[in-house]
Amino acid sequence: MAIHCAQQRSGRELSTLPAAYCEPRWYAAYTSANHEKRVAEQFVVRSVEHFLPVYASVRRWKDRRVTLQLPLFPGYVFVHFALRDRLQVLQIPGVAKLVSFNGTPAVLLEEEIEALRASLENGVRAEPHPYLKVGRRVRVKSGPMTGMEGILVRRKNRSRFVISLDLIMRSVAVEVDALELEPLGKEVVIPDWQWE
Repeated sequence: MAIHCAQQRSGRELSTLPAAYCEPRWYAAYTSANHEKRVAEQFVVRSVEHFLPVYASVRRWKDRRVTLQLPLFPGYVFVHFALRDRLQVLQIPGVAKLVSFNGTPAVLLEEEIEALRASLENGVRAEPHPYLKVGRRVRVKSGPMTGMEGILVRRKNRSRFVISLDLIMRSVAVEVDALELEPLGKEVVIPDWQWE
């Protein structure tokens, strides 16, 4: 039986499906190890909107240096679809599951994904960072990430803005000018072991 988002007749009743089944939203697809790029390629082939943020990492080999494009969130590809179409996503080779709570796929905030996408397209350099949940909360007041909230980390006279996606328990760090940030609350001390 096909699911339609318009009103349907079921016997004598007129019913509608919840908006979550009809409206496209962002979800996190958990992939098999090192399959993020292959999964993204399959999304392209099947015309499924997705976002695989990557960063440049320079690796040294015996005789040369190579710049690799690695996933910013290893093990995840962000997918934009309506829940009624989730089977189309789950059938892609390399997709293990959708990040879910109590059997329901968890929705990512559209603003976070769009701000992250815009900042990477504008050349902002980001890289993976150990997951942070506590620290000095700040908001970006100018630039491509305007309005995003995160944690300010200072190290060796440099400021880094750490964005944490609590849903997947991953963080990314972006170098920013401290003048582009405004404080949101109290500073919480981060233990030294989190720097390693």
